[in-house]
Amino acid sequence: MRKGFTLVELMIVVAIIGILSAIAIPNFVAMQYRAKRAEVPTNVDGIKTAEIAYDAAFDTYVPAAPAPDDTPAKAARDWTYPEDFQAIGWEPSGKVRGSYSVTMPGVTNFLVTGDCDVDGDTTKSTYTATKSLGAAMTTPQDVY
Repeated sequence: MRKGFTLVELMIVVAIIGILSAIAIPNFVAMQYRAKRAEVPTNVDGIKTAEIAYDAAFDTYVPAAPAPDDTPAKAARDWTYPEDFQAIGWEPSGKVRGSYSVTMPGVTNFLVTGDCDVDGDTTKSTYTATKSLGAAMTTPQDVY
């Protein structure tokens, strides 16, 4: 009596592994992108909180130019700590993948914007927050 697997059985196992990996790998890559993008809404909410605190102390908001620059990239970058963000006392911990700015659509409100491009395809994923609204994604969920 011979023991072992036939060629057909081995081919079936290889086909099953191929199908499972074809499903799992794209989901794994998307999960990595979502994890890298998760920095942005947290930082946008942090900047929002800093603006509200600054307004409580000085009765005004501080506009801030995009920092560390206006072209977010796939790799994390050093935070340059520009004067605008120094004024409100906000700084991220460590390197950032996003680009953050604050604009003033009126004297009683502000708009915090965080952009990122963690997959490097030049399509930015954007989160915004205002005085009354927390960080919300303004681009489709599948944009990284």
